[in-house]
Amino acid sequence: MNSELALSALVALVVVLGLVVLAGQVVRRLGLAPGLAAAGRRGSGAPPRRLALLESLPIDPRRRLLLLRCDGRELLVLTGGPQDLLLSATPGAGAGAAAEPR
Repeated sequence: MNSELALSALVALVVVLGLVVLAGQVVRRLGLAPGLAAAGRRGSGAPPRRLALLESLPIDPRRRLLLLRCDGRELLVLTGGPQDLLLSATPGAGAGAAAEPR
């Protein structure tokens, strides 16, 4: 009796997981979750991303230093304090100019 119960539970689990995967495919195809649809098509002719997190460095438990790229510009941002600070904005590698060290 125990093995029958385990087998029926396993079959039910497989059926439920199959339904979840099927529902995810339907949601993507209908465009009801734009973030999921874009992530799935990123390599197939989708427009390039305008915003990217290049690096992240924790300074202390609250503050973090972020290097972002937005529309070809690289931005150095300090977050987590009383207010977020833009420390530097330089042209990115795609803009054809390199930042000079100070």
